[in-house]
Amino acid sequence: MRLLVTRRMPERVMAAARTRFDVVAREEESLVLSPDELRAALREFDAVMPTLGDRFSAEVFADVPDPRCRLLANFGVGYNHIDVEAAAKAGVAVTNTPGAVTDATADIALSLILMTARRLGEGERILRAGKWIGWGPTQMLGTHVTGKSVGIIGMGRIGKAIARRCHHGFGMGVVFFNRSVVEDAGVPARQGTMEEALAQDFVVVAVPGGKATHHLIDAAAFAAMKRTGIFVNISRGDVVEEAALIDALQAGRIAGAGLDVYEFEPQVPPALMAMENVTLIPHLGTAALEVRENMGMMAVENLIAHLDGRALPNRVN
Repeated sequence: MRLLVTRRMPERVMAAARTRFDVVAREEESLVLSPDELRAALREFDAVMPTLGDRFSAEVFADVPDPRCRLLANFGVGYNHIDVEAAAKAGVAVTNTPGAVTDATADIALSLILMTARRLGEGERILRAGKWIGWGPTQMLGTHVTGKSVGIIGMGRIGKAIARRCHHGFGMGVVFFNRSVVEDAGVPARQGTMEEALAQDFVVVAVPGGKATHHLIDAAAFAAMKRTGIFVNISRGDVVEEAALIDALQAGRIAGAGLDVYEFEPQVPPALMAMENVTLIPHLGTAALEVRENMGMMAVENLIAHLDGRALPNRVN
């Protein structure tokens, strides 16, 4: 069975895939599949391991109505770059890699809270530029984190992991919004409305990407935040209306933001890069070798189940 791996993967993952598949691997680290490559992938391979940015849209499936490919084993928990309904109509199953990314992504959320609240990125830039003149009692005063409140939008695996860190690590009160009732948040927490979650000292978005959450965080959401509030996004870039975020920051309606994902990544608006009260990191949520290996091995498990005719462990459509 021919397998296309669309990006360079950790060697452990590649070795596991090669034991069962005829693997064709693109060596590019960051270049996504072009429109022609997307269509060729469906025509020429039995299965594909795509990842973020490989946009298998409805238009792509429409151009390949009878694909050879029968499985898109996505490398990553987020799959909003794949039109799962169009895939299903074309007879193509889609899987993802939940669980493997939970703790690493939650760690990044806390990193962004701390970096933004305590102005760590700004401080490092001052020091590296040789502009630090020594310690002072009122130098670079930021926001204290311990004992504050956090509003979590989306209380799935990652949301719960963020809540544990905030509660146990920093003694924070937790208020969360989730579309369905969460019986056990894992820590003392209160499920409330979106507006109640947005009204906390820190707001972290941890919802999945896709049509249902596109621009979930818009101008109205930022208007519901405290003027001293700090906003963090570790979900998907297009969950946030980026223009509304920029407007809220420039107008002083919120105090700061920490972002790991962007609406049109890898493009980041110059307006965001110009703001010292915004922490920007390049989609590092799962960027640890063991995490990426675990993600890849989970994707390979889905592929092998497909090859063996077994139920797919992590099917999403």
